[in-house]
Amino acid sequence: MPRKSVVVNGVELAYLEEGPPDGKLVLCMHGFPDTAHTWRHLLPALAGAGYRAVAPWMRGYAPSGLPPDGAYETGALASDACALHEALGGDSDAVVIGHDWGALAAYGAASYEPSRWRRVVALAVPPPSALLSSFFSYEQLKRSFYIFLFQSPLAETAVSLDSYGFLDRLWADWSPGYDASEDLAHVKESIGSSARISAAIGYYRAMFDVSLHDQAYAEAQAASGAVPPQRALYLHGASDGCMGAELTGDVLDSLAEGSEREIVPGAGHFLHLERPDEVNGRIMAFLTN
Repeated sequence: MPRKSVVVNGVELAYLEEGPPDGKLVLCMHGFPDTAHTWRHLLPALAGAGYRAVAPWMRGYAPSGLPPDGAYETGALASDACALHEALGGDSDAVVIGHDWGALAAYGAASYEPSRWRRVVALAVPPPSALLSSFFSYEQLKRSFYIFLFQSPLAETAVSLDSYGFLDRLWADWSPGYDASEDLAHVKESIGSSARISAAIGYYRAMFDVSLHDQAYAEAQAASGAVPPQRALYLHGASDGCMGAELTGDVLDSLAEGSEREIVPGAGHFLHLERPDEVNGRIMAFLTN
């Protein structure tokens, strides 16, 4: 799969691309701890249907660059998505797809510059407004321990011990029974260094520390809390060990009318890798109806 790159918002973003250059753009964004390779099953399916499928490495994740502005808030991610749409020549029929942090970026991009996007697909992380109360249940707080660890200056040390074994354990907990060896090799190549793991952890630090936000993304940051106006498809694994499936009950209240929600049986957090045929089929059906 060819790798290309483009500079947007002052940072070079590398990306994988499949499909005809004149096809309708579908932008697929990954989360943590992951890479563009997470979309290796979906990109060929999209390309086969005539779409131009593009999967970037998010800012800070090698081979993409470390952003000179040091910004990792959701508004920066949403702005990157919209800037990629512009740089790649997308039109109003484009689709934005995201998993985990990529899902948050997708909601934000669709709300920030809605004229660019026809549909939204999000996996594994509901819209922020759907999490306001359910996130603070005891069971979910246990699952989310890493978010609070990442606020500590000791986070980089903890994650890097034993050849970044912390990342192995997260994948094992989040998608029980899935063999993530291929994915983890890509992940450690991407963020298995001090500067890169700090970048990945920076996404979480920016959640709680507004002093880390860049004013250049203030408008996009504000839009990231809004309900995207496009129809959306939300998919979640029934056995997700990162975000419990019980958190998704009210997700349609935070999405536009006509949106759809589906729980995928036998899948964990990385449902698009664990059940690729089912997830791909659901996404393709949603994009064509």
